[in-house]
Amino acid sequence: MYLIVSIMALLVILILTGKKSVHSEITINANSEKVWEVLTDMKTYPEWNPTMQLIEGDVKEGGKVTYQFTQDANTVSNIGAKVLEIIPNQLLNQKGGIPAVLTFNHKYILEPAGATTVVTIHEDYKGIGVHFWNPEPVEKAYQRLNKALKTRVEAK
Repeated sequence: MYLIVSIMALLVILILTGKKSVHSEITINANSEKVWEVLTDMKTYPEWNPTMQLIEGDVKEGGKVTYQFTQDANTVSNIGAKVLEIIPNQLLNQKGGIPAVLTFNHKYILEPAGATTVVTIHEDYKGIGVHFWNPEPVEKAYQRLNKALKTRVEAK
């Protein structure tokens, strides 16, 4: 009995302490409305977005979506998420994963800064799987996404 209780306690501790995040920020020479227009036009993602492609669903509050996520040349995954909150020209927040194992809370945050917009991609991860996972490749993928977004917006 002691062994079972110990294992359960360890699992609970691993679940509760499993936390990591990734963060990518870029300044785009355009107003937040122009950035938002490109960011939320999922149909044009194949033209410019090297990281995310919407393959199913509608990006609307409460909607469920599936993206093809290209982490790097060798790692492509389908990722499901629920759209939690949309504030036009400011925030797109989506969440997904497997509860207690590995969940994510993904945010695109747009902040006007004069004639420019600071775009932040921030993702928090929780769960037991976080202890065994390296988020660095995901952060690099989001850096590529931000650079591609900047190029696309500034070319329009």
